[in-house]
Amino acid sequence: MRSYDKYFRQNRLPHLWCPGCGNGIVMKAIVQAIEKKNLDQDKTIIVSGIGCSSRASGYMNFDTLHTAHGRAIPFATGIKLANPELNVIVITGDGDCTAIGGNHFIHGCRRNVDLTVILFNNNIYGMTGGQASPLTPLTKKATTAPYGSIDRPFDPCDLARAAGATYVARSTAFHVKHLADMIAQGMDNDGFSFIEAITQCPISYGRKNKLGDAPAMLKWMSEHAVMQAAFDKLPEEKREDKFPIGILHKASTTEYTTAYQKVIDLAGGAK
Repeated sequence: MRSYDKYFRQNRLPHLWCPGCGNGIVMKAIVQAIEKKNLDQDKTIIVSGIGCSSRASGYMNFDTLHTAHGRAIPFATGIKLANPELNVIVITGDGDCTAIGGNHFIHGCRRNVDLTVILFNNNIYGMTGGQASPLTPLTKKATTAPYGSIDRPFDPCDLARAAGATYVARSTAFHVKHLADMIAQGMDNDGFSFIEAITQCPISYGRKNKLGDAPAMLKWMSEHAVMQAAFDKLPEEKREDKFPIGILHKASTTEYTTAYQKVIDLAGGAK
């Protein structure tokens, strides 16, 4: 069996995530993708914001930044502009990315900065008390929505596509190999890559909504996630409780650091 020990700070383990949390699964999928693409460990930077998911950067044996809430993408943008040769990976959560960090998210997509952004979506603010996030489904309960959320949730993949991301994909903590492949393909994209990783929070989200333990939540993912090609063939009435996984969008346009270098050349008098 392949060892990924070199990618983790052994003195920081074991992690502090709750029993049954899927964040460790997603974190391993990221290093599996890094291994698959043979990225230079010394030229790969992990940037995270604040939240349960964002604690992952502290366990990963790379140059890492654990930044301010919602600000992972602008920090990562600065790194990429300073040294475009670096592989810059952003770890973020549903609240970190789409609430306080929402504006930075859409403008990162719009600019098409060459970042690989992995959104750990557990549908809740897990670390700070179980508040509803912008990705909490309608009617689901949270500490700030004891009778069920009435706020319509974002589809972060639709949001990324509409804002200009050139690679958009989705997978789950159940589909581990598929998730690692979606991340790896995002690393190949020369531009803003967004991967939604649906993961379980059995404590703050699952318990309050009577979704069962971690295995039950993983089983739900296996039964409700459908590969994109198969999802497209489903009649509308059968799509209601399903969601597509796979590559949802690919496009090609000028990457931001390439455009920025042209500005530098023009300012320096280059012809």
